[in-house]
Amino acid sequence: MVMPRTRQTARLSSEAPSETSSSTSPERTVDDDTDFFMAQANDSESSIGVGNFRDLNVQNGQVILPPIGRLPPELLIATFSKLSSPSDMLSCMLVCRRWAANCVGLLWHRPSCNNWDNLKSVAASVGEPDSLFAYGELVKRLNLSALAEDVSDGTVVPFTQCKRIERLTLTNCSKLTDKGVSDLVEGNRHLQALDVSELRSLTDHTLYVVSRNCPRLQGLNITGCAKVTDDSLIVLSENCRQLKRLKLNGVNQVTNKAIVSFAENCPAILEIDLYDCKFVTNASVTSLMGTLRNLRELRLALCTEVNDSAFLDLPAHLTFDSLRILDLTACENVKDDAVERIVDSAPRLRNLVLAKCKFITDRSVLAICRLGKNLHYVHLGHCSNITDAAVIQLVKSCNRIRYIDLACCNRLTDTSVQQLATLPKLRRIGLVKCQAITNRSIIALARPKVYPHPVGASSLERVHLSYCIHLTMPGIHVLLQNCPRLTHLSLTGVQEFLREDLTTFCREAPPEFTHQQREVFCVFSGEGVSRLRDFLNRKMATIRDETEATMYDDDEELDEDEGQVTGLMHATAINDEDYIDVGPTDG
Repeated sequence: MVMPRTRQTARLSSEAPSETSSSTSPERTVDDDTDFFMAQANDSESSIGVGNFRDLNVQNGQVILPPIGRLPPELLIATFSKLSSPSDMLSCMLVCRRWAANCVGLLWHRPSCNNWDNLKSVAASVGEPDSLFAYGELVKRLNLSALAEDVSDGTVVPFTQCKRIERLTLTNCSKLTDKGVSDLVEGNRHLQALDVSELRSLTDHTLYVVSRNCPRLQGLNITGCAKVTDDSLIVLSENCRQLKRLKLNGVNQVTNKAIVSFAENCPAILEIDLYDCKFVTNASVTSLMGTLRNLRELRLALCTEVNDSAFLDLPAHLTFDSLRILDLTACENVKDDAVERIVDSAPRLRNLVLAKCKFITDRSVLAICRLGKNLHYVHLGHCSNITDAAVIQLVKSCNRIRYIDLACCNRLTDTSVQQLATLPKLRRIGLVKCQAITNRSIIALARPKVYPHPVGASSLERVHLSYCIHLTMPGIHVLLQNCPRLTHLSLTGVQEFLREDLTTFCREAPPEFTHQQREVFCVFSGEGVSRLRDFLNRKMATIRDETEATMYDDDEELDEDEGQVTGLMHATAINDEDYIDVGPTDG
């Protein structure tokens, strides 16, 4: 007689939840949201659910479980993390206490606050004192930017109980003040990323609170917080030494003093944005590049005080192998010498923006050629001294370019664009106000000759052709026909497209445009491109049919005329024959 197999007993963990989580490191992508538990040293002991479940006090730690219940917590969590929707996860929570304990952390890791109903529900659960779970401790990522226009200091009061937040996103929540943000940050020792961009009422007070409470801070975005000064930024740099990403765009009171302090105190910085920080000068740039050996991205757009010396004063032996992105938009005093030094020192640059550096010449472009296959993105808009010869050499040397902008480079002709069309990975091209180009350029872009195939399918996605006044409908039609990936086409100021039957497919002009700008605005994007393509296909088909019909009618008239001439000639021949035959008889 076979005895029935007895069920094994399983011991439930009663350990407290781990105090750390690697889920919100700024380097992780959004797709990693649900696999943070895999980074724990021992998942069985650090289950995010079990430690917070208050009703799992079992006598002697023993309980009889079905086979599926014997799975260790890490496998249950890994399984639940594959669920496609929060509602599915909520259903799993209702199965049993153990499933609930291992689902709840995943469900509350990043609560959805994308509408007011969700926000009120989350706030009520977090603030409930006798709830089944300590929900406030489970929230690791809080994003209120979807309700930015209505979020105020009162809105965030319930969330002040969430003291384990690692990523806090308050982008464009313009009604928030120092009090609301400071209350959220106070006591949050785990905060790693804070985004308060465009909160224009924030002052140094908030950054002082961040400095005191957030030693693990790695990412800070205070774009548009124009009231912030050097004083709080210096304190922040001294207390948050793990900073990796810093965005100070539009913080127009910042000076070299604060930037140098970050360079000296935060050696882990990978990215720093200083757009429109007009008091930043060469000293800041030299300090950042000379000190931060791991710097990957440096954006200095509209830092008009920066000139060649910022780069020429760097030690000659230094190389910046980590630097991938450098933006010098409108740094007008950066010239050829600086560009040559930059390329020599940062040979692995991927994105280089020199838009409105109006004094650079072909020398700079030939220097950029040395970046070779590393270069993917290059912006040379308004660099009007550049010629066809330099662009042709750039294409030959850097054949992995995906994006190139040559707006207002008015010396360029079809020769340049025909060469650019040979780039096998080209996705975006800007030729605004390159008024010398014609349909020859457009047809070359539409039908690129790419090795090893004589004619390759175009990979173009965005094409900017505004104010290229010599372009006509047949050329654009060819472009639309041969670029199936095209999602953006700008033809502002191109007279042939400023017709009511075509502009109906345009998107709306920006509200700040003047009446005159609206009159010439012509930009197709998304569905508008497809609709324009279909319209031109029908129009061209109609023209073709009418042309063929006209040609057919002409052929018939020609045949009729030829028949009349042939008949006349035949009749004349008969008369001649009659005359010949009869003549002698008549004597």
